This record gives sequence, C-alpha cells and structure tokens, in this order.
Amino acid sequence: MKIRYITTAAALLIAMNPATADDSITEAEITTAQEGWCNALVEISATNAKSGQAAAKALAESVIDSAYAYQMGPVLFKPTLTVNPQTFRTTREGALAYFVGGDPAYPNDTGFALNDWTACEDDNAAIFISGNTASTMGKVHFTDSKGNVTTVDKTWQFVKDDEGQLRIVVHHSSLEHTAD
Repeated sequence: MKIRYITTAAALLIAMNPATADDSITEAEITTAQEGWCNALVEISATNAKSGQAAAKALAESVIDSAYAYQMGPVLFKPTLTVNPQTFRTTREGALAYFVGGDPAYPNDTGFALNDWTACEDDNAAIFISGNTASTMGKVHFTDSKGNVTTVDKTWQFVKDDEGQLRIVVHHSSLEHTAD
C-alpha cells in the first residue's frame, strides 16, 4: 500500500502562493525518478559487460550528474556496502567510486553497479511530499543474471532544482535485517 502525505503547512503555503504549486513534486515524478534510477543501474551493469569499466564509468558520471544534487552541495549518500572511514559519500567522486570502482582514493569499492544486474524494482512503503521536497522509504529489489535477488531498505529524499529537475539529496541504503 502506498501512502502519500502533504503537510498542512505545505498546503497552506501553496494556497497562499500559487506560484509555489508549480514547484511541487508529484508522486508520478517520484516514481518516474526511481524507475529511472533502477533502469540506469541496470544499463550501467550492461554497459560494463558489453563495453568495459571505462564506458560504464562514463555512463555512471552522466547518471550521477542528472539524478543527484552534487552540483547544489553535499548529497547525504550512505550506500549499502560501505565501511568506515568511507561510509558516507557526500561528494560526486565518492558516489562514482561506489557505483563503478576504480578510484584509488576508495580502495574498498569494486563497483556496485557492475554486479551484473538485469533488473531493479522499487517498492515504496510510503511517500511524503511537502512542496518541492519529497521523501520515500521502502525496498529496492536487484536481480542479477543468475536470478538471485538482493533486497535493500532504501530511503530517498528529492528536491526540485531551479530548473524544475528532481534531484536526489538523501540516499540511504542498507541490507535487510535478518533475525538470528
């Protein structure tokens, strides 16, 4: 079940300033952005398999530049498989290293996006929208070429930039907890 919340303050602000309504994020924009992220991850993996890591890196750079808000400032990115002291990837370089590896400044990164992914599906538990920001929390299911599925818990926050482009400003991912 998907739940959508709009705060009373946001509704009041929109009512008082109709121009703000044009900046509001819609649920459709969020799901389109999430589907785009999943499709891009699969495409980076396929590009690596077909054309190598350099081509995958070039594609990943384009994806990061269009999906994330690094050009606006630090992005609060906590990838699934990172360890201290490089747990958080607040810079574009850190995100790129996580997705495609090959950066000596991030020696533990082997390239999450290069893991032979063939499918990716987002499953939101809830979406919270407040004007030009929105947060989601749910699961993302990754399928590899052998049919193995990896599921992670994922939280995203999006904002609209000055051009009306949806950008990721928070991306937190972790493996599901398993009971002993």
